[in-house]
Amino acid sequence: MPPLSSIPVFLVATEHIYIMVLESFLWTSPRGRKAFGTTPAFAESTKVLAANQGLYNGFLAAGLYWGLFHPVRDFGKHIQLFFLGCVLAAGAVGGATANKKIFFIQGVPGMVGLAAVLVS
Repeated sequence: MPPLSSIPVFLVATEHIYIMVLESFLWTSPRGRKAFGTTPAFAESTKVLAANQGLYNGFLAAGLYWGLFHPVRDFGKHIQLFFLGCVLAAGAVGGATANKKIFFIQGVPGMVGLAAVLVS
Protein backbone atom coordinates (compact mmCIF):
# COMPACT_ATOMS: atom_id res chain seq x y z
CA MET A 1 0.00 0.00 0.00
CA PRO A 2 1.43 3.41 -0.95
CA PRO A 3 2.18 5.81 1.90
CA LEU A 4 -0.32 8.56 2.75
CA SER A 5 2.24 11.09 1.51
CA SER A 6 1.31 9.98 -2.01
CA ILE A 7 -1.99 11.88 -1.75
CA PRO A 8 -0.59 15.43 -1.45
CA VAL A 9 2.13 14.66 -4.00
CA PHE A 10 -0.47 13.40 -6.46
CA LEU A 11 -2.60 16.51 -5.87
CA VAL A 12 0.38 18.84 -6.44
CA ALA A 13 1.26 17.00 -9.65
CA THR A 14 -2.32 17.18 -10.87
CA GLU A 15 -2.52 20.88 -10.01
CA HIS A 16 0.53 21.45 -12.21
CA ILE A 17 -1.10 19.61 -15.11
CA TYR A 18 -4.04 22.00 -14.75
CA ILE A 19 -1.70 25.01 -14.66
CA MET A 20 0.09 23.66 -17.73
CA VAL A 21 -3.21 23.35 -19.62
CA LEU A 22 -4.24 26.88 -18.61
CA GLU A 23 -0.92 28.40 -19.66
CA SER A 24 -0.20 26.32 -22.75
CA PHE A 25 -3.64 25.87 -24.29
CA LEU A 26 -6.18 28.18 -22.63
CA TRP A 27 -4.10 31.32 -22.09
CA THR A 28 -6.12 33.48 -24.50
CA SER A 29 -9.50 31.92 -23.66
CA PRO A 30 -11.91 33.56 -21.20
CA ARG A 31 -11.06 30.84 -18.62
CA GLY A 32 -7.32 31.40 -18.98
CA ARG A 33 -7.63 35.18 -18.85
CA LYS A 34 -9.84 34.95 -15.75
CA ALA A 35 -7.42 32.61 -13.99
CA PHE A 36 -4.48 34.95 -14.55
CA GLY A 37 -6.30 38.28 -14.59
CA THR A 38 -5.18 39.28 -18.06
CA THR A 39 -6.78 41.30 -20.82
CA PRO A 40 -7.35 39.85 -24.30
CA ALA A 41 -4.59 42.06 -25.72
CA PHE A 42 -2.07 41.11 -23.04
CA ALA A 43 -2.94 37.41 -23.35
CA GLU A 44 -2.52 37.50 -27.12
CA SER A 45 0.84 39.28 -26.94
CA THR A 46 2.23 36.89 -24.28
CA LYS A 47 0.80 33.55 -25.40
CA VAL A 48 4.17 32.19 -26.58
CA LEU A 49 5.75 33.04 -23.22
CA ALA A 50 2.82 31.49 -21.36
CA ALA A 51 3.06 28.30 -23.41
CA ASN A 52 6.74 28.04 -22.47
CA GLN A 53 5.91 28.63 -18.82
CA GLY A 54 3.20 25.97 -19.05
CA LEU A 55 5.74 23.49 -20.35
CA TYR A 56 7.83 23.99 -17.19
CA ASN A 57 4.78 23.27 -15.04
CA GLY A 58 4.25 20.12 -17.08
CA PHE A 59 7.83 19.08 -16.32
CA LEU A 60 7.18 19.55 -12.60
CA ALA A 61 4.08 17.36 -12.83
CA ALA A 62 5.92 14.70 -14.85
CA GLY A 63 8.70 14.58 -12.27
CA LEU A 64 6.24 14.20 -9.41
CA TYR A 65 4.36 11.41 -11.19
CA TRP A 66 7.70 9.75 -11.96
CA GLY A 67 8.58 9.83 -8.27
CA LEU A 68 5.16 8.51 -7.27
CA PHE A 69 5.23 5.56 -9.66
CA HIS A 70 8.93 4.71 -9.56
CA PRO A 71 9.32 0.98 -8.82
CA VAL A 72 12.00 1.60 -6.20
CA ARG A 73 10.09 3.39 -3.43
CA ASP A 74 13.14 4.97 -1.73
CA PHE A 75 14.45 6.33 -5.02
CA GLY A 76 10.96 7.57 -5.89
CA LYS A 77 10.85 9.40 -2.57
CA HIS A 78 14.07 11.26 -3.47
CA ILE A 79 12.62 12.18 -6.87
CA GLN A 80 9.51 13.52 -5.14
CA LEU A 81 11.60 15.57 -2.71
CA PHE A 82 13.57 17.13 -5.56
CA PHE A 83 10.51 18.09 -7.61
CA LEU A 84 8.54 19.29 -4.57
CA GLY A 85 11.52 21.51 -3.73
CA CYS A 86 11.35 22.87 -7.29
CA VAL A 87 7.61 23.52 -6.88
CA LEU A 88 8.22 25.32 -3.59
CA ALA A 89 11.01 27.41 -5.14
CA ALA A 90 8.82 28.31 -8.13
CA GLY A 91 5.97 29.29 -5.80
CA ALA A 92 8.26 31.41 -3.64
CA VAL A 93 9.82 33.22 -6.62
CA GLY A 94 6.45 33.70 -8.32
CA GLY A 95 4.93 34.98 -5.09
CA ALA A 96 7.79 37.40 -4.50
CA THR A 97 8.08 38.71 -8.06
CA ALA A 98 4.76 38.33 -9.90
CA ASN A 99 1.77 37.90 -7.60
CA LYS A 100 1.60 37.01 -3.90
CA LYS A 101 -1.22 34.53 -4.47
CA ILE A 102 1.16 32.32 -6.50
CA PHE A 103 2.88 31.43 -3.24
CA PHE A 104 -0.40 30.19 -1.81
CA ILE A 105 -1.55 28.42 -4.99
CA GLN A 106 1.76 26.77 -5.83
CA GLY A 107 4.19 27.16 -2.93
CA VAL A 108 2.01 26.12 0.00
CA PRO A 109 0.83 22.86 -1.64
CA GLY A 110 4.46 22.13 -2.52
CA MET A 111 5.42 22.73 1.10
CA VAL A 112 2.65 20.44 2.35
CA GLY A 113 3.74 17.71 -0.07
CA LEU A 114 7.38 18.15 0.93
CA ALA A 115 6.51 17.85 4.61
CA ALA A 116 4.37 14.78 3.97
CA VAL A 117 7.15 13.01 2.10
CA LEU A 118 9.75 13.96 4.71
CA VAL A 119 7.73 12.47 7.56
CA SER A 120 6.70 9.32 5.64
